[in-house]
Amino acid sequence: MAEAVKLVCETCGQANRVPRARLAEGPKCGSCGDPLVTGKVAELDLATHDKVTRGDELPIVVDYWAPWCGPCRMMAPEFAKAAGALKGRARFAKINTEEFPAVSQRLGIRGIPLLVLWKNGRELARLPGARPAAEIEAFVASHA
Repeated sequence: MAEAVKLVCETCGQANRVPRARLAEGPKCGSCGDPLVTGKVAELDLATHDKVTRGDELPIVVDYWAPWCGPCRMMAPEFAKAAGALKGRARFAKINTEEFPAVSQRLGIRGIPLLVLWKNGRELARLPGARPAAEIEAFVASHA
């Protein structure tokens, strides 16, 4: 069997094994049928955040944000551009820290927006502040 990576479905939280060579073909969750690699930003709840950040073997960049945060809203389109550019090499998600304050407390988040790069259950790096897509892509490339 080809080398496979474990991806947690951002919709239902089910772990899936996907051959690395097939990541660009749009693999779907074996449980709910939703796409696993979309090139888009997924909105996470707290339970799914924990499963994805602990279980994914493909790098995942999580944007910790809040709706009242101007820089967070300003960066959202750039974050989406970076997600599209890195489709198949990294996944992108965001979690609302106002709706899920426990995540901020647990991770020691003092300011938003904050991008955290996760892989294999480990935090690899943090990038604070609003950034253009090119900087986000460089951040992922340099740490993943």
